[in-house]
Amino acid sequence: MDRPRGFTLIDRMVTRMAATDFLAWGIPSFREFRLNTERTREVNQFVQAVYLARSEAIKRNGVVSLCPSPDGQHCGGAGAAWQSGWIVFVNSDRDSPAVREPDESLLHVYQSWPDGRILANRTTLSFRAFGQSGVTATFTFCDRRGAAAARAVVISQTGRPRVSDRKPSGKPLQCI
Repeated sequence: MDRPRGFTLIDRMVTRMAATDFLAWGIPSFREFRLNTERTREVNQFVQAVYLARSEAIKRNGVVSLCPSPDGQHCGGAGAAWQSGWIVFVNSDRDSPAVREPDESLLHVYQSWPDGRILANRTTLSFRAFGQSGVTATFTFCDRRGAAAARAVVISQTGRPRVSDRKPSGKPLQCI
């Protein structure tokens, strides 16, 4: 006796319901995972840029600066957004705020973050040979989820960065 092949209507309905439940549960989790991954990548790249600037300043016995740069060649100026990308360069003339001149070596270019915003209390960062930036700084990385998912890179006066989900004062981060 031959057994019937294929699926019954009930088999198909149960499979479809299970798939719908799985997708309803899995898609929001995957979206959250993707957003967390993108934010973490941007935060890590910024921390890497700070460490690069610090170590190059010590190695070169000079000043190395970071600034927002939409074109990957020049500092964007006072109104430039950090999420448009940033550069690390040797600031030979030690200007403040830092401005990259054509003869100053470009050490690294970081691409823009089109899905997020970076709020900062500094327009540029400069590191000196003795490892200090001379000022504290906070860079808050926000995506469409707002302050609840934001992360901050807090740079101490000695130039060391740390990542936090709160302001240096202990208050919650803001994405306004």
